[in-house]
Amino acid sequence: MFDLELMSILLPALAAGILVLSTHIVLGRQVLKRGIIFIDLAIAQVAALGAIVAHMDHRLEEMPFSHVWMPALFALGGAGFIAWLSKRMAGELEAMIGCFYVLSAVAAMLLLANDPHGAELLKQLMSGQILWVSWSQLVLPTLVYSAVLLTIFLHPKILDGAGFYLLFALVITLSVELVGVYLVFSTLILPALALNKYRGKGRLFYAYLVGLFGYVLGLILSATLDLPSGAAIVATLAVSALVFRLALTRVSPLAVEADVLPKQHL
Repeated sequence: MFDLELMSILLPALAAGILVLSTHIVLGRQVLKRGIIFIDLAIAQVAALGAIVAHMDHRLEEMPFSHVWMPALFALGGAGFIAWLSKRMAGELEAMIGCFYVLSAVAAMLLLANDPHGAELLKQLMSGQILWVSWSQLVLPTLVYSAVLLTIFLHPKILDGAGFYLLFALVITLSVELVGVYLVFSTLILPALALNKYRGKGRLFYAYLVGLFGYVLGLILSATLDLPSGAAIVATLAVSALVFRLALTRVSPLAVEADVLPKQHL
């Protein structure tokens, strides 16, 4: 049984996970639909690069909320660049996004090469520190995520156009601050992948369950076994996604295979 001190740590961390899931499940489905799997890694890495640039320049670091607006500027710039590439290099878009991610990661490593705290900052941005999230840190993401979800609800076709990249950049910026790059990618892709072949009812509901089970189990393992929180949640998200994918295949095999059969007859 958890004590009160442990619960005071787990509750805001779980709230952060639920907030991230609220938008990432919807956006992750769109990422798979567009076939641009590495866009989340690329934008998350560019947002992290913005945070590093702010950290390296003390004048920027001392400016109010520079840890938010600086990564946001970089993420918006990166999203705009990828949107531009999608119109001019559609056939090579995934490869270009992968290169963009690698170059952003290398730039981050080079900037922090001579920083005595560079390794720790890089680890924090990649793996995140969700267990140490405070309630006050959730206010801004709650407002922005709510606005994004409302926009998608009122104008669902925005996900099919260039507006997707804008919403994506805003969401990823705040998510990296909360949970780190690895969890951003995992939360976007794993629940969506778990339900990718399922054509039955309740796809969105099951996708949220995949994410919720992953976060709950990961946080419990991290807190009780003293494991890195980001890595633990990524692992439990992967297990949750696999279990749901296999279970739904057994429950409704015809629904899962509906989009595969026509291809077999070509």
